[in-house]
Amino acid sequence: MNPQAKLIFIISLLLGTTITMSSNHWVMAWTGLEINTLAILPLISKSHHPRSIEAATKYFLVQAIASTLVLFSSMTNAWHTGQWDITQLTHPLSCLILTTAIAMKLGLAPFHFWFPEVLQGSPLTTGLLLSTAMKLPPMTLLYMTSPSLNPTVLTTLAILSTALGGWMGLNQTQIRKVMAFSSISHLGWMTIIIAYSPKLALLNFYLYALMTAAVFLTLNSMKTLKLSTLMTTWAKTPSLSAMLMLTLMSLAGLPPLTGFLPKWLIIQELTKQDMATVATTMSLLSLLGLFFYLRLAYCATITLPPHTTNHMKLWHTNKPISAWIAILTTMSVMLLPISPMVISII
Repeated sequence: MNPQAKLIFIISLLLGTTITMSSNHWVMAWTGLEINTLAILPLISKSHHPRSIEAATKYFLVQAIASTLVLFSSMTNAWHTGQWDITQLTHPLSCLILTTAIAMKLGLAPFHFWFPEVLQGSPLTTGLLLSTAMKLPPMTLLYMTSPSLNPTVLTTLAILSTALGGWMGLNQTQIRKVMAFSSISHLGWMTIIIAYSPKLALLNFYLYALMTAAVFLTLNSMKTLKLSTLMTTWAKTPSLSAMLMLTLMSLAGLPPLTGFLPKWLIIQELTKQDMATVATTMSLLSLLGLFFYLRLAYCATITLPPHTTNHMKLWHTNKPISAWIAILTTMSVMLLPISPMVISII
């Protein structure tokens, strides 16, 4: 892709995100979402492969429907209350339509159907944007409207997302699809807590974005897209494979690592809200995700493939490893000691 064109698309992405995050009026928020959608489409389809074109088409259709629902819910609210302010969403029907629209934009179950296919058809760098930056504007809208939304609906969506994200990721061999179902599962944790502690949901999002960026950049450096090639990376970049294992364990939420922090705080907050049963259910469902993270980590570090692979072995590359990978991986693994400071802020 032409560097000038890529620069325009990246600036448009930043502009759309900024407009949505800083707006008080529904029409401005909708405008930012539309700019974001139009800017990411060329980045998805830049390889001109049929799968990429299909992914861009699916993404455009789903995001267009979700944006229409956002506009429809704000118009319904304005019709009944005379308010276009984002924080003044009070009409119950508008709240329900908006919850559906944001669930579709984020990829929450049962509106998750588009996300794995779109991520599978995108390059790794675009997949990173889709998993992190493109979820920030809808998360901001969810944050601003969270006092008005129905907690029961959000809890149902969250449990469904964690269950489906864990269950459907079990049998995948394509790493991008595994990361897509991982994202759906993590979004479930953010959604369940947004009504009770919005700051905690944002903390979860930031840490998830940090760990996902570390995984995607590492995979991009290794040029790895599926499990069979991941199995051969230990001989090529052993240190990078070892750090990938730790980052994946952090994404799974194992205690000594950074990923345990949001899960611990969310379970604690749910227990304070007399939702111990829901917290137990979410914890048990996260074990499904732990299984496929362990599978990825096992393939990356512990073993060589037990069978003859159908692809050529990869040679050592002379390409230098980006400093960003080292920074993000270190933060993904070692941020748990900041938890007392985080708890005092929240």
